[in-house]
This record gives sequence, C-alpha cells and structure tokens, in this order.
Amino acid sequence: MASTRNRISQLADEHLGLGPNPDFDAQLADAGVSSVDAVAFFKEVNEAFTLSLQAEECLQFRTLGTLEAYIDDNAD
Repeated sequence: MASTRNRISQLADEHLGLGPNPDFDAQLADAGVSSVDAVAFFKEVNEAFTLSLQAEECLQFRTLGTLEAYIDDNAD
C-alpha cells in the first residue's frame, strides 16, 4: 500500500496539477489552487482515504502537510 504522502502527491498531481513532487509545506492558495479545485481535490481525498470531511472542514488544511498529518492521525 502506498504511503499517505505518496498517495496525496499522486492525487495532487492528478487533480491540482502540482507535479509529482509537490511542496507539502507550501500554502495551497500560494500554489494557485482555487477554492473550486480544492473542494474537488478533497472529494478525491475523502474517497481515497475513506474519510467523510465536509467542504468547510477542508479549509483547515492550508498545506498538503497538514492534510497528511490529519490523515495519519485519524487512520483506522
């Protein structure tokens, strides 16, 4: 099974166009990710990691690193 970071990298490349090795410390907004793209991305993350995050909850994840930490801390 792919690591959380690898899977997020893959999803970010596919759905946000951040390339295969995105900066996990960069602010998503600074990387040019629109709110519409972010919501669509988080839907994919929900599915990939069997989460049930609501759109408003996704606002807390300003970087891919904070998302990675959340997923790792809340893994089943």
